[in-house]
Amino acid sequence: MRDRHQRATALVFAVHGAVAGTLATRMPWLQDHFGLGTAALGLVLLFPPIGSFLTMPVTARLAYRFGPRATTRVLLALWCASLALPVLAPGPLWLVPVFLTSGATAGMCDLAMNAQGVLVERRLGRSVMSGLHGMWSVGNLGGAGIGAVAAQAGLDARAHLVLMAAALVAVGAVGSRALLDDKPAPDEKPPKRFALPPRAVLLIGLIGFFGTFAERASGQWATIYLTNVAGAGAGLAATGYAVFTACMVTVRLGGDFVVRRLGPVLTVRAGAVTAVLGGVIVVAFRTPAPVIVGFALFGAGLAVVVPLVFAAAGQVARTPAEGVAGVATITWMSGLVAPSVIGWLAGTFAFPFAFALVTCMVAAMIQPARALSPRPATARDPVPVEAACAD
Repeated sequence: MRDRHQRATALVFAVHGAVAGTLATRMPWLQDHFGLGTAALGLVLLFPPIGSFLTMPVTARLAYRFGPRATTRVLLALWCASLALPVLAPGPLWLVPVFLTSGATAGMCDLAMNAQGVLVERRLGRSVMSGLHGMWSVGNLGGAGIGAVAAQAGLDARAHLVLMAAALVAVGAVGSRALLDDKPAPDEKPPKRFALPPRAVLLIGLIGFFGTFAERASGQWATIYLTNVAGAGAGLAATGYAVFTACMVTVRLGGDFVVRRLGPVLTVRAGAVTAVLGGVIVVAFRTPAPVIVGFALFGAGLAVVVPLVFAAAGQVARTPAEGVAGVATITWMSGLVAPSVIGWLAGTFAFPFAFALVTCMVAAMIQPARALSPRPATARDPVPVEAACAD
């Protein structure tokens, strides 16, 4: 049974995902409203990850200064409120600072809530991170579903996003009151103002780099691969992407059960083998049905990698926020370059060649997965009972 701290953290993940899913449904409105071409919209959408990448390294310092609970709650509120900014921008040039701000709040909140997940795991003494990331996906799908209904009903995007922003701010504020706090020891040195990845998380970050690259490459290019290589129609290609996403969400929601029995190292290795099998099928076949099966195995195999990378990084660094910030800097960089690298490889060589390379990257995670082995508990690990109390 989940305790109230785990429930509060799961709600934060779901709200964070709902913001992303809601905004995604209104991108066509933004493109039409501001008269943006495809290339211009693509340029604008580079700024959220840039904003995240530039500001994530300061999150550990904020968590030290204000406490992880207050930091997470404030950043979640800012991320929810930023949902209304794009539709309220007075002109297209304003989208650049708007999306920089949105990306900054999204990335910092992402780190803060993953650090919360590490604190919950320490308190409970068991894996919960996979399920928390599954809740993000549930929230993302929920936000997207509401957005699709609103768009189909003809609700103005400005009204839709402002109302959703207000509702999600309220839900996040009420639901996050039971988040954990972790007071630093009196003699503990504060983290650097701009923390680069510590050496202890570099190997973990490499696993995260490969896993995120493969996940983003598949998510961005699965439908186009099915259309151009496997000859699938638009509906079948979209179904393939839906199957990939559904497998990933399902495995994440149940992944903690597997981690508790096999441990993170064997779980990631088994997932990598499953994803490699899926990648081989994707590359080898040229008809829709087996390629969809291949993407399904790919999604299922990759599902637990990023959650376990964040969990491991939060355990090996001085504080959860420092470890998560370090590895997230690496994984976000991977997610930023993956779609364009795959597009370049597919254009220069061929799509099967590009996904053969992605499959090799997944296989390369098998050996270094040993870095995810849980470390022995230290005196810094436990969360004090008084710090665990809600506001």
